[in-house]
Amino acid sequence: VQLQASGGGLVQAGGSLRLSCAASGRTLSSYVMGWFRQAPEKEREFVAAISRSGGSTYYADSVKGRFTISRDNAKNTVYLQMNSLKPTDTAVYYCAADRSSYLSARSWEYDYWGQGTLVTVSS
Repeated sequence: VQLQASGGGLVQAGGSLRLSCAASGRTLSSYVMGWFRQAPEKEREFVAAISRSGGSTYYADSVKGRFTISRDNAKNTVYLQMNSLKPTDTAVYYCAADRSSYLSARSWEYDYWGQGTLVTVSS
């Protein structure tokens, strides 16, 4: 499966952005989907994951209550709605697909990755 992330940009602190991850090659409903991010000079970190059906979600503590992951399997797209953004949310955001059936925060368990989209939050 090929993944294409989009929707990044420059936003002021307190603002919102919605990221999208479009899949091609295979139906997205076959995969658990996750979002990760990597800030400059930092390791890649888990943000959120969603089950194949969309019925279960899992968030990093740092984004819980501010970010919402969702999916539209008919459109083969996963979303990350980001509200109340902080400068510490500045990073390249990646979507990833996992062939397993459980939600994971471990990047090495994901099988396919998109190219990333840059989110910059100014103070």
